[in-house]
Parts: sequence; C-alpha cells; structure tokens
Amino acid sequence: MKNRDWGLGIGGWGIAVGTSCHNKSNPLAQITTLKQAIGEMVRDGDTIALEGFTHLIPFAAGHEIIRQRRRNLTLARMTPDLIYDQLIGAGCVSKLIFSWGGNPGVGSLHRLRDAVEQGWPAPLALEEHAHAGMAAAYAAGASHLPFGVLRGYLGSDLPRYNTNIKFIECPFTGERLAAVPALRPDVTVIHAQKADRRGNVLLWGVVGVQKEAVLAAKRTIVTVEEVVDRLDAPPNSVVLPWWVVGAVAEVKGGAFPSYAQGYYARNNAFYKAWDAISRERDTFLAWIERHVLTTADFDGFKRSLEEVASYVR
Repeated sequence: MKNRDWGLGIGGWGIAVGTSCHNKSNPLAQITTLKQAIGEMVRDGDTIALEGFTHLIPFAAGHEIIRQRRRNLTLARMTPDLIYDQLIGAGCVSKLIFSWGGNPGVGSLHRLRDAVEQGWPAPLALEEHAHAGMAAAYAAGASHLPFGVLRGYLGSDLPRYNTNIKFIECPFTGERLAAVPALRPDVTVIHAQKADRRGNVLLWGVVGVQKEAVLAAKRTIVTVEEVVDRLDAPPNSVVLPWWVVGAVAEVKGGAFPSYAQGYYARNNAFYKAWDAISRERDTFLAWIERHVLTTADFDGFKRSLEEVASYVR
C-alpha cells in the first residue's frame, strides 16, 4: 500500500488527478483485511480522519486502531461521537481537530470530557472549529490549496481560543473573511456501502465530507458492506475512483451502531447505553477490554455484545 502525492484534487466532481498510489498497468484495488490495512497504513503520531456524518461512521476501523494500540494520534472530524470517545479513552489520541463533539441525542462524551478536564488517560489538545470551517479546511486540502476561506466566525469567541483561525481581506471586494489552514490527514478512513473489485467505492445517503477527506489524505482506507462485481450506482450517489483509494476491506456491519442506508438502521439503544458505560473510568475500561481489546475483529466484537446486551439482538 503506497502513498500518493496528488498534483490536483477537483473536489466538486469527486475526481483527483496526479501520481497514483497504484501501478496503472495493474489497476486493481488493494483488497485486504482491515487488520492488515490498519497495520500497514496507520502509524503512531499520524493525523487521522475517520469521517461520517451520523451515517456510515467507521466504527470497525476505529476499533482496529484501538486493538493495535496506536498512540499519539491527532484525530480530525466533523461531529466526533462515540468512536472518538472510545479512541480517546483507550489512550490513542493526543489532539482533536473538530467541530462539535457529543453523543447525539443523549449528552456528553464522558471520555473526551475526562481527557480535557482531568488529563485522563492522557492530556488532550483541542482545535475547535465551526462545521463550515472544517468543511473549508477539507476542501482546501482536497484541492491542494494552503488554506480555506469562508464567511464565518464573526462575533464568535472561537478565534480567541483557536489560533489557526485568521482573518484576511478579499483582494477584490475588501470584504473581511475567515481563513483556516488546509486539512490534509495522513490517513482518511471511511465506511461505504460497496466497492467493486478494482477498488472503486460507492456511497449514498447522508454524505458529509467523506469525499473531500479522501481526496485530501495521503493514504486512504475504506471499509465496505460488500465487494461486488458492478457498483450499479444510483442517482446522486458518490463514486470514489480506485486511484484515490489505498485499501478496501469488506466488513459487514462495519458502521454499527451508526447506520448504512440500504443495509441496516441506526441502533439508538447503543447510543443511550454508552452514556452509562462511558461515564466512569472503571466501567469504560472493562467494556473496552471485554468487547474490543480481547476480540479478534469486528465480528468478534458484535458476538461479544450479543452475549450481554439486548440492544444488538
């Protein structure tokens, strides 16, 4: 699985051109296991984006990062939720670049809060943005521009606490605009519905900034519900071409407890249960040990839950 150095990313069309991570004389995907993909492509100290906007959240990949005990990671994401809480509590993370963080519809992320307030299990640096700021940063990264520009942050306290938010004057109109540095993760990880055997990836439904995050990244891992011969893409879907994808791993149910449109619904009971599981350090550590660290893979994780929890049945 090789790195790539793109000459240009054209985010509006989901197309990138430049030097591919694949040999174009052998245009096949690196279809592999999730364990191998994480082992070869995610390194201590990396900046990693595990993107998904309520939908198609890559939980299976996050768990594999925890199993492989990666450390000192900078995590980036719009709306980090439970999988980031788990990564933080497991000691994988030293910095979070984000816009809003919480357990949607339930409340706080207790492991994130404990890390910020008490430095447990390790201190956590924060770089907080608005959603529009994160989207602009990913789009700039995907386009190989040094920064993103937006109308925003005026009247907000965020620039006082985030020194990466600057203000510039438009050279054409004189308007005061906000600028944020391009976000170019070392690794972007997403979950999608399908990939074909060449590594073209199909996702549809609620799509956040997955496309931009993939095009901005140096390396990309995609977990999918299934690998198929033909994508048969429906209208208004997103197709990521094989040359922007470093590795594909088939992991059925890999977005659980979030949802994959056309495959399974969101498991709201899990999100509610997480509040009690994560509230105290001891209950969190016992849960991570039982259901993630001592299971071999995501199938093992789900089987372990079925033994104790009614919400996965």
